[in-house]
Amino acid sequence: MTELSIVHAEMKREEDGSYIGKTVFDVSSHKASYEITFFSQKGKDWDYSLHYANEPGVEEQFLAVDARLEEDDDWFDILLDAALDTLPEV
Repeated sequence: MTELSIVHAEMKREEDGSYIGKTVFDVSSHKASYEITFFSQKGKDWDYSLHYANEPGVEEQFLAVDARLEEDDDWFDILLDAALDTLPEV
């Protein structure tokens, strides 16, 4: 199983109540770091976008990570939870 490690995460709540955040992460054996950005109107249904965090890497690896995020709820939840954990307590 490919391991991922969190480099940085952040999340904030906008005045309209929506959430926007990101998590930067590494995947073992991959050259590049990735950044996933999250958006939700109410904190329940999440849209996301995957990008390279810094320099572009190998396209096949990027596509494999994107496919894994689509198929593996655990991976997605780990990355989302890392960002949500940075929300200040209200």
